[in-house]
Amino acid sequence: MNDRPAYFSVAYIFIRNSLIRDLSFRSNFWIECVASMSWVLMNLGFYLLIFSFTDSIGDGTGWGKYEFFVFLSTALFINSLVQTFFMPNIQEFSELIRTGRLDFALVKPIDTQFLISFQKVNWPSMSNFFFGIALLIFSLFQLTQREPTPVVISFWAVIAYPIFILCGVGILYSLMIALAATSIWLGRNQSLYDFWFYITSFSRYPMEIYNGSMLGETLQLIFTFAIPILVVINVPARIMAQPLGIDSASNRWLTIFAVVATVFSLLASRWVFKKSLLSYRSASS
Repeated sequence: MNDRPAYFSVAYIFIRNSLIRDLSFRSNFWIECVASMSWVLMNLGFYLLIFSFTDSIGDGTGWGKYEFFVFLSTALFINSLVQTFFMPNIQEFSELIRTGRLDFALVKPIDTQFLISFQKVNWPSMSNFFFGIALLIFSLFQLTQREPTPVVISFWAVIAYPIFILCGVGILYSLMIALAATSIWLGRNQSLYDFWFYITSFSRYPMEIYNGSMLGETLQLIFTFAIPILVVINVPARIMAQPLGIDSASNRWLTIFAVVATVFSLLASRWVFKKSLLSYRSASS
């Protein structure tokens, strides 16, 4: 008899129960969806305003209006997945420590990190994901019909794009769980949520905006290689919009680095999480 828990079955139960809970309060569910979509539409309007004054972002490096909308839709995919599946759980981690409810997670016959990461799903955040699909389809149609240089979407790009979206989700999740684990050492870490948005704000724009100055290039190096935030959205967006892989050797190395950074981030965050649990003192001790 196999005593190991069926993780896919447990994850399915978490997903189903969260959906039932959200739909039990349908008015609140739809209000959250509308609020989330309103934020996205305001951002879209802001970028439309920018492109009314310029044809491209990044000194003519290929991020025209529709290329950037592919970038924006990629950001919506990654951020909505993170906010749907991980954000509500990671936000509560410090409360689990403060109230002693982490004890109940530790005694369950399942991996603690898995349990903490997936037990709640915030379904209203998925509204941004579906808006991103519509924006991506519209932007790609415009790019493939563009004259005289239409973008050709290769079979490799179609396969690689969702893979690198998952890589981006993995990197952001790793950063979140590592920051959350510090709550065990720091106590009630209320600044986690703010610090998370301070860091991830660097990933919301193309890497090229950091070119041209010593400060910008220093930030680009730090947030590409030390904390690989810039590869989260830039790599999959380049694959689909430019596409990456035929532009230059440096871009091809960037895709390889994104995979390496994902694996390293997941392993490092796992080590930090397990190390922090060794310092945890239960509520009964």
